[in-house]
Amino acid sequence: QVQLVESGGGSVQAGGSLRLSCAASGITYSTYSSCSMGWFRQAPGQEREGVTVIHPGGGSTYYADSVKGRFTISQDNTKKTLYLQMNSLKPEDTGMYYCATAFGRVGYPPRQAEFPYWGQGTQVTVSS
Repeated sequence: QVQLVESGGGSVQAGGSLRLSCAASGITYSTYSSCSMGWFRQAPGQEREGVTVIHPGGGSTYYADSVKGRFTISQDNTKKTLYLQMNSLKPEDTGMYYCATAFGRVGYPPRQAEFPYWGQGTQVTVSS
């Protein structure tokens, strides 16, 4: 069974940075390398939204307009770990951040239904 564990969340002031990590287990290197990986977030009282996705091989990425130029998704397939570098954080970036994985390529913008495996989430709080 695929398991995803996020880490790196915390509280930061506006303008600050955080780096989230998502470690995968229960999946082989070859299968992991053929997956799309994504970060979603959910603010209190709001629906979960897709923040960024990276296709297998890392050749294609998607970013929500709200994070373009500030967030960067990357992955280390040898470690089966996904990252999200978040810079110039804003209070509206506050929420629970989840990583998710899907087999093959997913569409843009990402739909939650395409991702069968999810982590438990890590909280990001940005104060003004």
